[in-house]
Amino acid sequence: MASYSSSLCFLNNIFLLIFLLFGHEFLQLQALHHVYRASHRTSHFVLHQHQQQPYRTSYHFQPPKNWINDPNGPMIYKGIYHFFYQYNPKGAVWGNIVWAHSTSTDLINWEPHDHAIFPSQPSDINGCWSGSATILPGEKPAILYTGINPKNQQVQNLAVPKNLSDPYLREWVKSPKNPLMAPTPQNHINVSSFRDPTTAWLGRDGEWRVIIGSKIDARGLAIMYRSKDFVRWNQVDHPLRYKDDMGMWECPDFFPVAKTGRTGVEMKVSGSHVKHILKVSLDDTKHDVYTVGTYNWKKDIYIPNKGSIEGYNGLRYDYGKYYASKTFFDSQKKRRVLWGWVNESSSVDDDIKKGWSGVQAIPRAIWLDASGKQLIQWPIVEIQKLRNNKVKLTNEVLKKGSTIEVKGVTAAQADVEISFKVENLKKAEILKPEWKDPQLLCSQKGTSSTTEGGSVGPFGLLVLASNDLKEYTSVFFTVFKKPHKYVVLMCSDQSRSSLHSNNDKTTYGAFLDVDPTRENISLRSLIDHSIVESFGIKGKGCITARVYPTLAIGDNVSLYAFNNGTDSVTITKLTAWSMKKAHIN
Repeated sequence: MASYSSSLCFLNNIFLLIFLLFGHEFLQLQALHHVYRASHRTSHFVLHQHQQQPYRTSYHFQPPKNWINDPNGPMIYKGIYHFFYQYNPKGAVWGNIVWAHSTSTDLINWEPHDHAIFPSQPSDINGCWSGSATILPGEKPAILYTGINPKNQQVQNLAVPKNLSDPYLREWVKSPKNPLMAPTPQNHINVSSFRDPTTAWLGRDGEWRVIIGSKIDARGLAIMYRSKDFVRWNQVDHPLRYKDDMGMWECPDFFPVAKTGRTGVEMKVSGSHVKHILKVSLDDTKHDVYTVGTYNWKKDIYIPNKGSIEGYNGLRYDYGKYYASKTFFDSQKKRRVLWGWVNESSSVDDDIKKGWSGVQAIPRAIWLDASGKQLIQWPIVEIQKLRNNKVKLTNEVLKKGSTIEVKGVTAAQADVEISFKVENLKKAEILKPEWKDPQLLCSQKGTSSTTEGGSVGPFGLLVLASNDLKEYTSVFFTVFKKPHKYVVLMCSDQSRSSLHSNNDKTTYGAFLDVDPTRENISLRSLIDHSIVESFGIKGKGCITARVYPTLAIGDNVSLYAFNNGTDSVTITKLTAWSMKKAHIN
């Protein structure tokens, strides 16, 4: 034992010395942590043809089989985009978690690689959970991730590429100093709620900072650590931010955004020309919420803007199925890109039968709205390469109760943009004071709801609709009025999406910050067999839904625009494209 301990101590010192002097060039340690070989690789085979797998997507990221969840460590390195994700190589339910790895040149078409990080040390022997990538000086990537140790405690670990000359970063080496951050009796950190380190940032004092999600009772915490060398980390005596009654803060994300324009900024940027975003994933509700605020780099604290709502009723990236999101700065295109996990609405039994569970949303470019109050999200421009067979419609009046079929597109695999003009806003229904919950209001009002006194809406799209309209998912708007202003409600109603009774058919909703007297009401929906991503008012509100029709499958799918309000609305412009299949894993 003494001889082994001395040898381990010697190796630890060697790792630290080489890391400090040469960054990641420490190939001497490769024998300590063997990489997964081809037998552990994500399989290339396709389970069945698409007609046997009608719910598999065609241009959303998903592996050929098994369970996936959180996006991890997205980055760009030597012109190659890297995407890691939580993956169970053994089945379609959660468990046996490793970091799977794929690369791309356009964020749309992806090639798989061997798993990057998998259990191999005491500090991660029971699972390699979520984390983030940081690009160190000299363009040297490093990954901090949560490992589960033999006591099932959550601890933080470091891994770096074995070969920096490999743009695909196919092999990773773990630090023998792991874990670098861990709960102790002295720091009183919750051993079962200490996970998901963020991308680190370099302060003006030359020290690295990182935050990790945690909780104490019902108080959510963003615990902060500092380091001079990215190996030896010390806990700061206060969190970056905390908030009572929010529960566990999973997958925190903290980053700067420019006050004006759409250009993204690097993590290290701070000052009066930027605001900061703190996003947390609420374990209790499975919602991603965020605030816009200010980072005081001298005190290492984050302060949300005055009037910001923190908690369950705060701003969300997405008001549907969207969780554990993660951004990265795309240094090549100078933008910040957002990834998010979209889980299933089918039963676990159905997931096991189909052999897979979970997809990733289309990556989104994000920037600060001109109001400074919220983020704008929009699908990355590269997705437009898949557009095909354009169909266009302009200045079409939708009278009360009318429906128009959009023909000429592959309705199960499409990209649709539509803009509505409302002429008679005076007929808008009064928004009652008790109607504070947009999701509940969408459920109560529904697609076919009209009001005796008149209503502006619902109007929008029926997607993944069967030819007889026994099944459809409706994405729509209703305009309400309050004293001196109008309020626009955006809904995604899954209540009639499938005749299958075992699916989750929750209806989602959001109030959008828009003045319909000054601009048209617009919608974009990305439709891909079992997922509908919808962007309202040019990205001011987003709702993602998972649906599993029994009739609206393959060629038996239709797309409609509709108006069930008491007055006409005009489609000023509708453009729809069939979407080609992306190459994914």
